[in-house]
Amino acid sequence: MNTPFNYEQAFSRNIGWVTPAEQQQLRGKRVAIAGGGGVGGVHLLTLARLGITRFHIADFDSFDIANFNRQVGAMMSTVGQPKAEVLARMARDINPEIEIAIFPDGVHKDNLDAFLDGVDLYVDALDFFAFDARQQTFAACARLGIPATTGAPLGMGAALLNFLPGKMTFEEYFGWGDLPEQEKAIRFVVGLAPAGLHRPYLVVPESVNLAEQRGPSTFMACQLCAGVCATEALKILLKRGDVLAAPWGMQFDAYRNKLKRTWRPGGNRHPIQQLMLAIGRRQFARMAAAGR
Repeated sequence: MNTPFNYEQAFSRNIGWVTPAEQQQLRGKRVAIAGGGGVGGVHLLTLARLGITRFHIADFDSFDIANFNRQVGAMMSTVGQPKAEVLARMARDINPEIEIAIFPDGVHKDNLDAFLDGVDLYVDALDFFAFDARQQTFAACARLGIPATTGAPLGMGAALLNFLPGKMTFEEYFGWGDLPEQEKAIRFVVGLAPAGLHRPYLVVPESVNLAEQRGPSTFMACQLCAGVCATEALKILLKRGDVLAAPWGMQFDAYRNKLKRTWRPGGNRHPIQQLMLAIGRRQFARMAAAGR
């Protein structure tokens, strides 16, 4: 078969939830996605199917068998191949008109300006433990006035935080500063999902090890993140619908059939967050002691 690609036909089933004019607006938008792993790959493909045609994607890693449980680009045919190149190929297979700028060294202070140049939205998909890259990228978004969204795959659900121009910044919410990485990890966990809906059904607690930078994951959570973040992207890019900005957050857990909105004025400085941080530090100390 040699069927020619037609943009209007390919995305005609979006019409109804968006107008034809809005679909054309999405067609001209540019989205940056840092990270091509569990959430990054499915973010890209979901947004490509929404009809967005311009992307900047960054990842320095290659696919391995350990990625198979959660990463949309991880297959036997792609083992050893660069994640960003594989995902770009998959996106172009959906829409040959897509323009993708690949940043094969990931994001860092030397390429952030280029990575965010002309971008309408940043979607965070960095590895949980990529503290420096995440801190620098969100700081650059705040400086440049670029809206940013992050969806955290937690258990069998998703947690959402948006950081919008003129609103609370990532740094103001999480309070990372120059803190050690262990403290940043604890603050990130607590700040991402204040409701903690995923915690009660963690059946193998030792699978979470911040010191060794590892934790469990599910593809269901990654898919839920992509659905939630793509919906936020639609609302932000089209300036239509209510968008919750930090210190507001949301967590949906499919396993527990629960949805919670959270509001933490001051972010991790909020008294409830301070209590949760203290509990997190004690838990981390116990895990570290058990691992000796």
